[in-house]
Amino acid sequence: MPAVSNTSPIFNLARIQRLDLLREQFGTVWIPEAVNAELRSVPDRDTGRAIEDAREAGWLENRPASNATLITLLTAELHRGEAEAIALALELNVERVLIDERDGRILARDLGLPVTGVLGILLRAKNKPEIDALRAKAGFFITASLEAGILAEAGET
Repeated sequence: MPAVSNTSPIFNLARIQRLDLLREQFGTVWIPEAVNAELRSVPDRDTGRAIEDAREAGWLENRPASNATLITLLTAELHRGEAEAIALALELNVERVLIDERDGRILARDLGLPVTGVLGILLRAKNKPEIDALRAKAGFFITASLEAGILAEAGET
């Protein structure tokens, strides 16, 4: 089941060298132009290489969103990458959109899209060490209560 992703899930999983979880869980991941541009400018060489490897393997694919009116409306409240990811997910009628940022997640759900973020991806893979790596290597902020809830749901407490 292909998914559409915003920048954060791809960047953070690449940062901890677990981008493979996206391929395992979704097969193909489509990214809109704004996300593609953000991922091409990743300053960390290892992270950028992991993303480029996914592109070369063919499962991380650039797909432009075509509904310019919707993108314009969404960018009134969201970052361009989130707006394009939501618009593309609606256009392609995917089963899942990958977004971490709160406002983007709320708006995507309001539009009827199922949403998963990087923590949900790790939960599905039951990877407690990767949650710790997200915090340490990617500087990903996770509240103690959120982490406890995720680990309890995964049966890892």
